[in-house]
Amino acid sequence: MPTIAERRQPSSAALKIMKFKCCFQLLRPHQWLKNLMLLFPPFLGGTLFGGHYGLGQVVWPFAAFCLGSSASYIVNDICDREQDRLHPRKKNRPLAAGRISPVSAGAVAGLLSVVGLVAASLISTRFVLLLLTYLTISIAYSLYMKNVPLIELFCVVSGFLLRLFAGGEAFGVKISDWLFLSVFLLALFLVCGKRLSELCHEGGQAPEMIRTVLARYPQGFLEASMFISGAAVLVTYTVYVISHKSTIWVVPLSCFGLLAFVKRVLSGQGGDPTRALLRDHLLLLTGLAWILLMSWDVYGG
Repeated sequence: MPTIAERRQPSSAALKIMKFKCCFQLLRPHQWLKNLMLLFPPFLGGTLFGGHYGLGQVVWPFAAFCLGSSASYIVNDICDREQDRLHPRKKNRPLAAGRISPVSAGAVAGLLSVVGLVAASLISTRFVLLLLTYLTISIAYSLYMKNVPLIELFCVVSGFLLRLFAGGEAFGVKISDWLFLSVFLLALFLVCGKRLSELCHEGGQAPEMIRTVLARYPQGFLEASMFISGAAVLVTYTVYVISHKSTIWVVPLSCFGLLAFVKRVLSGQGGDPTRALLRDHLLLLTGLAWILLMSWDVYGG
């Protein structure tokens, strides 16, 4: 008969399930929400619905960036695993917790990158180049750029812009100057808000314990940057709405969403955009209201 210690050992099936969960957590699937940016060009251009695209035309671009972005998150986790062990929340990530080795994680990242690029090749050469650019900037960010003030902000912002242009390429939609500026400023607003939240409210620890670069920003810089970019995006988006003859009601709704995010950041509720959207009912309802209003405006007629 097996001893008590042997009975306490997890079965091979349980070990496989645990390993699968670790790998899945390593991918950060909640961050795939950012890849919905690829659908913005056809959605706002009025071509996303109505049979303009087959299922594959929608799935492959999204899948390619989900795989590529997950690969970049794994590389970042490999580089940050020692610092993450000191973080109140990130210490539970698979690499920081020691549930998966850096070598195994690196192999997963390499596989995801290759499969993502193969998926991208089914779309176009330019789409492959956009995904490659995203991966290159992400790896450079993980290895060094994340420690350089201001540069690190623009590295993260570039990810949103590359998704926007990749969406335009995949669906054959031209990105207008005002949409480009609106997405650029919105991304900068969100990243500054996230950094400010980390600086002021994450665990009450010293900034360098949370993210090294935070200690290198002058006092008040991130808060001012968040306010400036938030005000600027409201202006550029208003011009975009007027120039495209969209319903003006999306502007006050967008203003409400921006202020709700600012309130969340300053009150210490967290500034991660994806977590905020998933956990903050007010922001989620605002986002859904924006989608419904724009859908009615673009497709209702």
